[in-house]
Amino acid sequence: MAEINVKQLRTVRIGFMPLTDCASLVMAAECGFDRQYGIRIVLSRETSWANVRDKLGSGALDAAHVLYGLMYGVQLGIGCQQQAMAVLMNLSRNGQAVTLSRALAEQGVVDGPSLARRMREAPRVYTFAHTFPTGNHAMLLYYWLAAHGIDPLRHARALTVPPAQMVGSLRAGMIDGFCAGEPWGQRAIDDGVGVTAVTSQRIWPDHPGKVLGTTAAFAGSDPGTCRAMIAAVLDASRWIEASKANKEQTATVLARSAYLNTGREAIEARLMGQYDNGAGSQWMDEKALSFHGDGEVNFPYLSDGMWFMTQQRRWGLLRDEPDYLGQAQAVNRIDLYRGAAEMTGTSVPSSPMRSSTLIDGVEWDGSDPQGYAQSFRIHPG
Repeated sequence: MAEINVKQLRTVRIGFMPLTDCASLVMAAECGFDRQYGIRIVLSRETSWANVRDKLGSGALDAAHVLYGLMYGVQLGIGCQQQAMAVLMNLSRNGQAVTLSRALAEQGVVDGPSLARRMREAPRVYTFAHTFPTGNHAMLLYYWLAAHGIDPLRHARALTVPPAQMVGSLRAGMIDGFCAGEPWGQRAIDDGVGVTAVTSQRIWPDHPGKVLGTTAAFAGSDPGTCRAMIAAVLDASRWIEASKANKEQTATVLARSAYLNTGREAIEARLMGQYDNGAGSQWMDEKALSFHGDGEVNFPYLSDGMWFMTQQRRWGLLRDEPDYLGQAQAVNRIDLYRGAAEMTGTSVPSSPMRSSTLIDGVEWDGSDPQGYAQSFRIHPG
């Protein structure tokens, strides 16, 4: 492709949180994939998901690395002013974890069944942290606890803590465990304060992770820039997964102070799929954090967006039944994604729905969201 004059580039300000799964945005900017599509990505490191939400809403950010569930929370006005949002693409799959304190691990609590048993036998207030009330980690944490008979709203206390503060909160004894993205699960192990009780890919194999999100107003007014952002990130995602050397380089870049500001080792192991739970088990995870998968990772499936609404409804965050399919069709901009996929030669799935079986053996395929939301034994109602 011909060299593009820098003065002609459209600058886009994209927010991110210091997490391993921001990698495709970082590498799109660092490796120049953005310039190939006439844009210049300027990354803005944020300190909390609430900041990301507010800056997206105000226009201080054009787009962001953002929680899938947060996007639907804003779309539906859960705990904030309602604003129409747009999910442009999925940035990643898998690669999150539930971490329990070393103190619990020393009492034999290293997984869901042992946690449930301990909570029955030694009743007290158990406190677990997630990263945002409507976000991925809250919904995955709640789902995992409930799958083991623990009502997250009645049997435990839930706190919102920014990802980078999770390890410190665990060390200080403020929480008994947390659900967050990497590298913070690995850091808890490296620092000797926690163990991995379960990976998110065990809770929901191939679950959607963060998305590239913007407002519906921005997507409507500048669809060309949206397609360019998607295309640049698709190319970066493909590059990350092309070789082990590329993943190693990605870990090195992410470790810099401008991005995650942490040790490269804490990033690289799980990026490579190498897991150690801190309690004596090591394995190579075939469903570790992934960024592309020939486009399978990146497609904004309607059923993925609908799942978050079913859980927001299940836990009482949504008081009324939403129009699940209608909302997903409005938020997930498959039209813009298809355009970018064509630009980059990325294959597109034949259906906007997909089927998954979660940790409790229940299948989710998007066909009956209302029935699915009402089917769970543990819920506030």
